[in-house]
Amino acid sequence: MAQSSSQSSRPPIQQLQTIADLLETPVLARLYAHILQHGPVTVSEIVDTLTIPQGTAYDYVQKLQTAGLVEQTREQRPYEYNAESIVLTLSTDEETQTITPALIAAVARRDEDEDIDVYIERHGLDGLAAALEYAYEYVDGTVNHRIAARELNLSSLEAEIILQALEPVATEYADAAV
Repeated sequence: MAQSSSQSSRPPIQQLQTIADLLETPVLARLYAHILQHGPVTVSEIVDTLTIPQGTAYDYVQKLQTAGLVEQTREQRPYEYNAESIVLTLSTDEETQTITPALIAAVARRDEDEDIDVYIERHGLDGLAAALEYAYEYVDGTVNHRIAARELNLSSLEAEIILQALEPVATEYADAAV
């Protein structure tokens, strides 16, 4: 079962597909995370800040807007956009996982941070989500890499590498994790 805190009137399956695209497309994830953190922003500001092609930025903003994850906040040009915070919980008989803006921001770093990319290749998005939970505690100082390694069934070195790679995300989204 999936639950979302979305207040959008958009069809839930369309939103789910777009959220899946966010988790598979680091540039789209980066654009969403940027709008969420810095909105309201214009497409021109997005292009300048993220250095992505203008056509791609317009296409991605439209995609997010159609799914109800981004809304236009200004009626005249240049249009400005704000993002809705995503909290989507997916459950199976055995496990529950929550997709959050922080997880999307971690995926957004995949193109820029080889350590995150390698970790996702080895452990998948569920593994990244679990590591991100430990990254919050790592930032708080309540967990070290050895404890995370034991709990995540990783080598001490791999745990330290992923915790350090996720540290900026955990720091940026710490308030939302509480």
